[in-house]
Amino acid sequence: MTPEKPRSGEKLDGIIISGGEDIAPDLYGGMMHGTAVPMDSARDAFEMKMLKHALASNLPLLGICRGAQLINVVLGGDLHQDLRELRQITSNRRSLFPCKTVAIRPHSLLGAIQKQRRDRVNSLHHQSIARRGNGIRVSAIDSDGIVQAIEHSEKSWLLGVQWHPEYLPYQRRQRALFAALVKACKK
Repeated sequence: MTPEKPRSGEKLDGIIISGGEDIAPDLYGGMMHGTAVPMDSARDAFEMKMLKHALASNLPLLGICRGAQLINVVLGGDLHQDLRELRQITSNRRSLFPCKTVAIRPHSLLGAIQKQRRDRVNSLHHQSIARRGNGIRVSAIDSDGIVQAIEHSEKSWLLGVQWHPEYLPYQRRQRALFAALVKACKK
């Protein structure tokens, strides 16, 4: 489904909100600053509607990069619009290849899926979660303490990752994120 091709009346088993353009700052009380970046208000509106449906229906939900950020915004949180000034240890370099280490919180959904406490992930984002939305808990951070994964304290299966696991299909633990989503959708 897309904003241009919405479907109605279909039963959904789960939802993935993928990466893409920046989320319009006015959706989370922010102000546009710096250079203009691509945004898509039709996509924002469509995906926010889908997220609200998924949350109300307790559907399994995976947010990837922009998707994780949008989950947070829908739940009342906000974003850092530009991470460059916050980075002290990690690089601002964008890469499809694993270039950043994240620390995974014990006893988290992400930790249970990946079965490890640290992971090397790619980085294509310049925005990230700042103030957490209602019910959001952090399940991974990078070396600068920037949020890299989120979950929800009351939803049965909600995971948002700041990296792009779809670009790391050769890593079993990244494929495991999608396998866990499919398993949750079958329940």
